Amino acid sequence: MASSTSVVLAALFANGAIAVLKFGGYLLTGSPAMLSETYHSISDTGNQVFLLVGIKYGAQEANRSHPFGHGKAQFFYSLLVSVMLFGIAGWESARHGYDALTHGGVHRAAEDVTLLGQTFDPVYVNYAVLLGAIAFESYALWKAYQGISRQMDEYGWTTLREAFAKTSDVTTLTALTEDTIALAGAGIALFGIYLTRTTGNPMYDAASALLIGIMLMGFAIALAWQNKRLILGESLPKEDEDELREIVAGWDDVTELVDFRTVYFGAEELLVTADVAFEPDLDAETVAERITEIELALMDHDGQVQKVYIEPET
Repeated sequence: MASSTSVVLAALFANGAIAVLKFGGYLLTGSPAMLSETYHSISDTGNQVFLLVGIKYGAQEANRSHPFGHGKAQFFYSLLVSVMLFGIAGWESARHGYDALTHGGVHRAAEDVTLLGQTFDPVYVNYAVLLGAIAFESYALWKAYQGISRQMDEYGWTTLREAFAKTSDVTTLTALTEDTIALAGAGIALFGIYLTRTTGNPMYDAASALLIGIMLMGFAIALAWQNKRLILGESLPKEDEDELREIVAGWDDVTELVDFRTVYFGAEELLVTADVAFEPDLDAETVAERITEIELALMDHDGQVQKVYIEPET
């Protein structure tokens, strides 16, 4: 949890500062790509606030009305990030870029500005802001990658694609994907603005804005899909669940594993239930000991297992 919080805080401070700088660049040059990037960074900043709320709310203790805790709050707030923020920012960016393209990519010619006694072309403000954004986003991406790498090492995942499909830590997943898209968006905006400046054709700038918006909307759909699977109650991946099944089925005095189920009830928080048949001549005290041994073995095998309920079958 501390790792996820540090990842989100790093992105929050970086994106807040970058949003202000990008908007300043847009005011000076009227660049559609800079406006798209402003939408992008504002949404990123709001994203981090939602994710922090999810982390805080999800850490609350279990109570009568929420007997398994509030862990799924992270899934809900991550879903809000994708639908309300990335979807809106993506749509606005794409719409603005499309309007600029259909109207000939019109944006005003920027006049020279004077700062600290120096007069310069304000397009250099855009270059400086976007290069700074790339540096900040690279740092935030590195922090998020450290977080997902820890999980990959812990659970034996070999690729980022596998981690994306299997992780229940949607906070780190959201930050990683968001920072990747942010880095790509800043690069596209920088390239589009540079081409427009070099060729005098504003269509490159407008096309960059449209492309950034399409990327954001695509990410919104992908992230919403990942949160949907967890909100609906996804089980542990089959190969990992089979390992837990084998532990139970092979335990001393177990004759049959009648039923076995797993479900995530929070980020890296797994609930396991099993109906188990024991040797018929065991007394109640021995059965209770075996159940305790199995519960501890499951928790020791997979650190995500937080609660285990075993029902002895006759």
